[in-house]
Amino acid sequence: MKRFKRRKRGGITAEFDQGEATVLVHLAAQIIELLRDRNVASESSADPLAQFVGMNRPLFPPDDPVLSRLLPDAYRDDPANAAEFRRYTEQTLTSSKVENAQVLIARLREGGYDESGQSRGYVEVELDDEAALAWLKALTDIRLALAIRLGIETEDDMMRLERDASPEDRQGLDLYEWLGFVQETLVEAVSR
Repeated sequence: MKRFKRRKRGGITAEFDQGEATVLVHLAAQIIELLRDRNVASESSADPLAQFVGMNRPLFPPDDPVLSRLLPDAYRDDPANAAEFRRYTEQTLTSSKVENAQVLIARLREGGYDESGQSRGYVEVELDDEAALAWLKALTDIRLALAIRLGIETEDDMMRLERDASPEDRQGLDLYEWLGFVQETLVEAVSR
């Protein structure tokens, strides 16, 4: 990857090889799938108005630890208020996260990502400020999901994992750190 840079004439660019772009597309697609599964409307809603305005969403927190991290309770010590808040906000939050991941995928495709895997060329991503923000949010969601799957909550967890990682966890940790680099270069470019 060639790090993100702000162009003098505007916009932010970076270059990925096809393999890196494939990893980003697959991770973003997994986030989309996970969130969409959670955001499915109930077909047995007795109140059509509630269904229409999105108020028939789950009142309970997700069972999946990744979803719990991506869609946290607003009131940790008050399950009733947390459920009510979730009822009114979860659909919008999940939709926003899905849209961010879709922007990430779309910009990679626009930049030359080849889903067939045949191209050996590079993918040049160009982002305006709005797309850069979507990318930052999508990368944060992907890294949070990966951190949960790897068991990373603190710096101590990172050090333990770096020291004692299985080969599979080592790959996940390397990916987590690479995503951090991608995100860091984007933050630097945005703030210039």
